[in-house]
Amino acid sequence: MTIKSMFDYLKTTWTDYIQPMMRRPRRLQVAALCFRRTGEEGCQILLITSRGTGRWIIPKGWPITGRDAPGSAMQEAWEEAGLLRGRVEQEPVGSYFYDKTYNSGFALPVETLVYAVEVGELADSFPEASQRDRAWFTPAEAAERVNEPDLKTILRNFS
Repeated sequence: MTIKSMFDYLKTTWTDYIQPMMRRPRRLQVAALCFRRTGEEGCQILLITSRGTGRWIIPKGWPITGRDAPGSAMQEAWEEAGLLRGRVEQEPVGSYFYDKTYNSGFALPVETLVYAVEVGELADSFPEASQRDRAWFTPAEAAERVNEPDLKTILRNFS
């Protein structure tokens, strides 16, 4: 066996067999794409700031025991954005992927299912009100403010 063929064998073995087994499986989160209808403009999307970096995001979190995925998304919308009343779609409008990075530097791959929620009423006082800002944006503006490429696409295409 030549050195080149041995190298090719090792490279193939690594990329096709070993490396995939070493990847962590993706964890699942749920998110609420909170929106309101605005007549001629179509709709506006509610974004909130993250607690850690202050970047613009949509409310999201881990599924909650005893609730289905849309119900978990509604709970996150209450805790993080103050959603009092709203109507959630039962099927996700899309999903996006990102790596959740912890303070230790550990990164966890996450798939986030996004559920559309038509906002009926927002509260001024809610669990994370002192830790976050919230603002309404057009879908195009919201897409420009978030970091995740797949979420940008979901927001741009939302109507």
